[in-house]
Amino acid sequence: MNMPVPPIEVLEQHLIDPEICIRCNTCEETCPIDAITHDENNYVVKADVCNGCRACVSPCPTGAIDNWRTVLKLEAYSIDEQFRWDELPAQKPIGDIAAAAGTLETDAAAVLDAPRAAVELETDPQSLVRGAQVPPWSAAKPYVNLYAHKAPVTATVVGNYGLTDEASDNDVHHIVLDFGAMPFPVLEGQSIGILAPGTTADGKPHHARQYSIASPRNGERPGYNNLSLTVKRVTRDHDGNLAEGVCSNYLCDLKKGDTVTVIGPFGSTFLMPNHPNSHLLMICTGTGSAPMRAMTEYRRRRRLEGATGKLMLFFGARTKEELPYFGPLTKLPKDFIDTNLAFSRTPGQPKRYVQDAMRERAADVARLLKDEQTYIYVCGLRGMEDGVLQALQEIAESHGLDWSGLWGRLKREGRLHLETY
Repeated sequence: MNMPVPPIEVLEQHLIDPEICIRCNTCEETCPIDAITHDENNYVVKADVCNGCRACVSPCPTGAIDNWRTVLKLEAYSIDEQFRWDELPAQKPIGDIAAAAGTLETDAAAVLDAPRAAVELETDPQSLVRGAQVPPWSAAKPYVNLYAHKAPVTATVVGNYGLTDEASDNDVHHIVLDFGAMPFPVLEGQSIGILAPGTTADGKPHHARQYSIASPRNGERPGYNNLSLTVKRVTRDHDGNLAEGVCSNYLCDLKKGDTVTVIGPFGSTFLMPNHPNSHLLMICTGTGSAPMRAMTEYRRRRRLEGATGKLMLFFGARTKEELPYFGPLTKLPKDFIDTNLAFSRTPGQPKRYVQDAMRERAADVARLLKDEQTYIYVCGLRGMEDGVLQALQEIAESHGLDWSGLWGRLKREGRLHLETY
């Protein structure tokens, strides 16, 4: 007796381009169903878990995440295969895949587009992520991926300054890079990739490390083709064991006149609004201060041009000796920026985090939340994200605001940006 042959399923498999990926971990942190994982070589997508919701696509700073291959489901690329890739495989002829699936009469383009389109209709990525996936409406248009791994640009170190007390366990540097005659346009909130020299233990070049830009769009020195970074020397791994960060130590040890290999710029959503009456609520820890410094400095330079929006900053560190830019921050005029510092390890004092400082200023934070011209930026260690969002919710609800509805609007309108790592 002949049994019916089950149909052969076609899958539009989500893949990550290893040539473009800068291993920033944004996709893995963003994925709501843990479909993305990584090893020491590549970030990859689990074909049997991914539902094509695309929640990871917009936050990716390079576009490496937005790659798809139509395959027979039984022939989907395995995790082990993806870990070994140095470049993406080419798309197999759609006609061959359609024939194998018994759909020769089906238009090849329909076979290619149908799986993802169906998922997009069923799933709203905005409901799966915590921050905005779009930039502020008035943000300047960013340039991205001008220079890639195969064609990077060289910058010259024109300054390397220590930012933290010599007695501190933290060694944070402010590093200024000049691009000379090579165009490298950036905006506040963008980042770059640094390619450290040398190779890994298996002889492969080091992957790029991503660093947020700490200077405004017209340069660390106004009118010059340069930018600055805030870099913390890494001496321990996430488990607290002694370990030297390959790129951070390389950068912190650079001398004036040294050259650096750079790719990027990256980032198209974590951008500041350009309309002058917009308010910035900035919340950060440690080197997460880099984009906040860039935005603050750009607004300071525009102050005489009529920028009237308010700036409010919550900035946390273990001690004031470990706080980057502590001195310059304390000298900024109070009528320009409302600065609130939080230290969690001050001897003889209770632990105080940025969310504690936010609650202490609840009335002023609520006033900003009620204003449709307010844009919120959160940057720092991943662990701060929950506490900050919880504080925002408590402040909103205690002042008569519907947090659920407000949160949705902030995301849709590009007014709540989270960049944690």
